[in-house]
Amino acid sequence: MERFKFQISRFKFPVGAARLSLVAVVMLTLVATPAVPVAVDAVNADNSKIAPWVMTHTEGGQQTEFLVALSEQADLSGAELLPTKAEKGRYVYETLWQTAQRTQAPILDWLKASGVEHRSYYIVNLIWVKADREVALALAARPDVVRLEGNPVIAQAIPQPEPGARPGAPESPDAIEAGVNYIKAPLVWSQGITGTGVVVGAQDTGYRWTHQALKNQYRGWDGMTASHDYNWHDSIHSGGGSCGANSTFPCDDFGHGTHTAGTAVGWDGGANQIGVAPGAKWMGCRNMDVGNGTPATYIECYEFFLAPYPVGGTPAQGNPALAPDVVVNSWGCPPSEGCATDSLLAAVQANRAAGIFHEHSAGNGGSGCSTVSDPSAIYDEVFSVGALNTGFDTLASFSSRGPVTVDGSGRVKPDIAAPGTSTRSAYNTSDTTYTYLSGTSMAGPHVAGAVALVISARPTLRGQVDLIEKILSDSAFRISTSSCSSTAGVYPNNLFGYGRLDVQAAISLTLSLGTVVGVVTNANTSLPISGTTIVAQRLDGALFNSASDSGGAYTTDVYSGTYTLTVSAPGYVPVTVSGVAITATQIITQNISLASFNKFYLPLIWR
Repeated sequence: MERFKFQISRFKFPVGAARLSLVAVVMLTLVATPAVPVAVDAVNADNSKIAPWVMTHTEGGQQTEFLVALSEQADLSGAELLPTKAEKGRYVYETLWQTAQRTQAPILDWLKASGVEHRSYYIVNLIWVKADREVALALAARPDVVRLEGNPVIAQAIPQPEPGARPGAPESPDAIEAGVNYIKAPLVWSQGITGTGVVVGAQDTGYRWTHQALKNQYRGWDGMTASHDYNWHDSIHSGGGSCGANSTFPCDDFGHGTHTAGTAVGWDGGANQIGVAPGAKWMGCRNMDVGNGTPATYIECYEFFLAPYPVGGTPAQGNPALAPDVVVNSWGCPPSEGCATDSLLAAVQANRAAGIFHEHSAGNGGSGCSTVSDPSAIYDEVFSVGALNTGFDTLASFSSRGPVTVDGSGRVKPDIAAPGTSTRSAYNTSDTTYTYLSGTSMAGPHVAGAVALVISARPTLRGQVDLIEKILSDSAFRISTSSCSSTAGVYPNNLFGYGRLDVQAAISLTLSLGTVVGVVTNANTSLPISGTTIVAQRLDGALFNSASDSGGAYTTDVYSGTYTLTVSAPGYVPVTVSGVAITATQIITQNISLASFNKFYLPLIWR
């Protein structure tokens, strides 16, 4: 699969932004409604930069919300050369932040002087603006602006409670829930693997953090007091239903978020074993106002997860060391309602570059083909989840199918399938309420919990998104289909992806990984070389990648087999080592020396 191409097709963002020193500047700026006339250069105004949605919603002098994307976008490719999640996160945060600070200042000054309401974001180099057609035309005329996209309010088709879905009242415990059992999570718990040491992020309608099945797992609760700083953010700045706007503590104005978080990590310490990874911690962000989201609210939560900051604080205080390991996403941004197919792509790519695993529910648009159609589920950079009828290896009728055609990619989706019907989990009505819901929203959190278990079983996998995806895919129970342009016996397919999530098989594969370790040094000076790329290729073509740290040390987790190691670094002659054999759980040492390029190594150039 193609990864880390940091550009957006619609916006056509260039890459290669220079890295500058970090400047602490407050990113969030709210200004009153326009008071100063805006001069428009009619000659230079480029209407082709403005999305039709924006033009329609600014007719007759009316104001609307839109996103102003800048021409220059940060190049994050350097994150691939960093060995740990912590290093990746810091690099991505600083690179994005510096690019935004340097390039946005002229526009922000102009907006402020013109009295235009706006808000700045850095995870994608863009500015949220609320203004009229005149302002839109003026912004489109600027050479440093590449695109104006709409910021429509999108009503989510959120699953409703299903009382009576199974015998007994929803509040009566079923012990270990059916979906959790079906993916074999309890067999992993018996090995002492429950998600300990892993943080699950979630963006949704919010969270009732005091619910008995969520409170002890909340990262902001130490058993005595609560601290919501770095653990909670509310991207809803007006309205907000029962929670109000800018809630200073985790609050759920609908119930959906509380339910999804429960399936990922929930447990009340007794009979209500509703979560896949009850030993993990969770943190959250509200991205919907009573079930209604916008591209900006989604982007704001992606930004918070990249580098969390205090309640009431700003992204300038962001700390990427506190970013989650995996994020639950059970929502969609339909292009049919004005959300551009690529509006969220750069935000997703930035999170992935920082080593954050994002699972995303495939959507409830089935049973037709090519119904996986909403960002962010359509993206290659997320692990999309379809819904099974709980307890059976059949696809739920509502579960969206691939291939993805809305962006012209033809991409196979979903990536995997998990139980998603009549799922019992926590709800926001009270601290002891549970209810049943059905949807791919219910399937996705099973996968997020599985990721937490995988990382808990082998902490060196933290930040290795590609390898975790590979483990889940390779260990999935295969379910064949020839529907929706799929070929029987070929995986992934457009109904089940690689098949049904099997947590026991995933952990077995995780624990059987072998490891190649070593130090990469300069052959002439014996000094360590950092940022070296190590590619291990098995004879069957399977690839495993890693990078060396500041001390030249590297660790590469691989399946059993015989490998060829290719070690390379800028300014050095690449080295290939063949016949490196490794068996399950084995750790072998392979130190590498690289010779720097000099006149003896320069390629022959005919003149």
